[in-house]
Amino acid sequence: MEESDSVLLRQVASGSEEAFVTLYRRHQGRVFRFALRMSGDEAAAEEVVQEVFLTVIRGPVRYDTARGSFAAWLLGVARNHVLKILEREPRSTRDVETAGLDVPDASADVLASLLAREGSEAVKRAVLSLPCAYREVLALCDLEEVDYTDAARALGCSLGTIRSRLHRARNLLAAKLIAAGHNGCTV
Repeated sequence: MEESDSVLLRQVASGSEEAFVTLYRRHQGRVFRFALRMSGDEAAAEEVVQEVFLTVIRGPVRYDTARGSFAAWLLGVARNHVLKILEREPRSTRDVETAGLDVPDASADVLASLLAREGSEAVKRAVLSLPCAYREVLALCDLEEVDYTDAARALGCSLGTIRSRLHRARNLLAAKLIAAGHNGCTV
């Protein structure tokens, strides 16, 4: 039987290296993918993974089971580290203003079709060009398939905010891809 994250965290707090390795193996991939999708930089994503798991080693008691899943907490910690990294970098095309874009109404089916080709450079560039608030909710909910409640906890906002940001993020992403000539589906 697989140990729960809470049990493993208690073991980590007691100094169990094996419990830490189990938690790391269970969650590092998701943390890395989220950080990579937010930053667009493998080195930054690796740095985020390292910092997130150093946080776990330094103080596993910081996680409060009453406030959500351990995975959501980890993604919240990852988000904070990604934001610090993005603040260190000069402002880039990632957070360009979206005013004036003709934003179509992207349904979940349209987004699913676009994201099915996530490996394409055009989609990666389009995701990275979204403003941070939209990029992070898209990365969590659509790319990492985190449920809305856990995403709200990870990002420290309401469920309604998650829903509205996700709707806007999908529309912006569709608009960017269409503007770039990558409209493999009808919007």
